[in-house]
Amino acid sequence: MLLLNVGSPDSPAVADVRRYLRQFLSDPRVIDQPAWLRWLLVNLVIAPFRAPKSAAAYASIWTPEGSPLVVHGAALAVGLEARLGVPVRSGMALGRPSLDDALTALGAACRRGLERLIVVPLFPQYASATTGSVLEAVYSRLAERQDVPSVEVVPAFWAESAYLDPLVAGLREAVARTNADRVILSFHGLPERQIRKMYPDCLPAADSCGACAAPEPRPYCYRALCLATAKKLEASIGGQVEVAFQSRLGRDRWLGPATADRLAALPREGVRRVVLAAPSFVADCLETLEELGHEGRRIFTEAGGEHLELVPCHNAGSAWVDGLAGLLSSRLTGTGPPRTG
Repeated sequence: MLLLNVGSPDSPAVADVRRYLRQFLSDPRVIDQPAWLRWLLVNLVIAPFRAPKSAAAYASIWTPEGSPLVVHGAALAVGLEARLGVPVRSGMALGRPSLDDALTALGAACRRGLERLIVVPLFPQYASATTGSVLEAVYSRLAERQDVPSVEVVPAFWAESAYLDPLVAGLREAVARTNADRVILSFHGLPERQIRKMYPDCLPAADSCGACAAPEPRPYCYRALCLATAKKLEASIGGQVEVAFQSRLGRDRWLGPATADRLAALPREGVRRVVLAAPSFVADCLETLEELGHEGRRIFTEAGGEHLELVPCHNAGSAWVDGLAGLLSSRLTGTGPPRTG
């Protein structure tokens, strides 16, 4: 079983961060512009000027064991392997542990080699820039092999209790402890055009978007999946909940409202105590710990807010490990030898 994520720099050093940014942003699923324009943007604008600032941000969250995203991914793999009784490894499309290393380790751990592979993209809501990107990376690695295993991909799990229940518990506890005025669900942002590429009739900026309001959201409309996730969470925790989107890059029109804009505006609206969660992440990383926990808290308090409480991601908590193991166990039962990867 292979747990998939995008990846992290090898260290918070500027050179490593610059290398990572070039690799990450050169993916046409991430910056979906013509190749010549993407090359210019990444190599002449973004990577040279953004790397020092990003390196400082990474340094602020780095742990003695390494990148939080990598550390939590490895711990999740260990927990799942213990509960499921099959080899489980964490692999990153970029950085370490690499997909090649993870696939090699899985093959060595399986009795008969890697005959069957269950792939788990660790993204609750599908987006081409995340799920699509890491799946393309693992498919390309497998295509180079002579012994290509059968592959089963676990779909987006935004509606599964294994994912929702630990998040609801964390939100309820934080709201009760802080007496929060508002819950903000901050999802990772995307340029609107990336959604329109799959659904040309979709207007993701419109509140009345029929696809997003439907009982069953379109399976590849990221905005619809985020709004559907928020509805389930709101129904479980009650109170005032709103959705925002973070991590904007460039001047294109992105999904909104922007998290930073809402955090700056809330104190003027009388909101003094906020609980903030990032439901598009299952492991804490730069976007949660630094962008929300550090920068988001600074924006909110400087605007007049009293307290911002960031709900931790699932990471490798026991509730998440147990829930995910339960979700995955059905894919092992009756579908072949359980120790084939």
